[in-house]
Amino acid sequence: MKYIISLLFFIVAHISSAQISFESGSVQLESDLNTINAGANLDFGAFKTDLSISYNVSEKKLDYMHGELNMAAGEIYLALEISKLSKTSIDGVIQTHQMHKNKGWGYVARQLGIKPGSEEFHQLKNNSKNKASNHKHPKAKGKSKGKSKKKA
Repeated sequence: MKYIISLLFFIVAHISSAQISFESGSVQLESDLNTINAGANLDFGAFKTDLSISYNVSEKKLDYMHGELNMAAGEIYLALEISKLSKTSIDGVIQTHQMHKNKGWGYVARQLGIKPGSEEFHQLKNNSKNKASNHKHPKAKGKSKGKSKKKA
């Protein structure tokens, strides 16, 4: 039984850690978006609720983005962040992405006024880094908490 549980955990961890390319133009942003993706894949419901509250968007819209548009969790987060920073509606970001999907998210961001090196681009990278640090694997978080409890 332990073997089966270990095997299932390994398979889930392997699938959720699969790297995708967002074509953002930033190695660090790519890494952070993949971390967000992996964390969201562990509990998409909680991720969806968090985004709904944080960005004032309906869970129905998030389901549409995920299910109908086949957007990965990292892409959904990125679309919402671009929407906020560019002051463009989420529907406008989705439309731009759909029109230029093959050119990547970096191109979409540029089309919506977020230029490489701009204040908005740096904010996008910083916000993604902060979000990624909140979506690390739960066991990694637990290890540091457990160590501090033992010392006390």
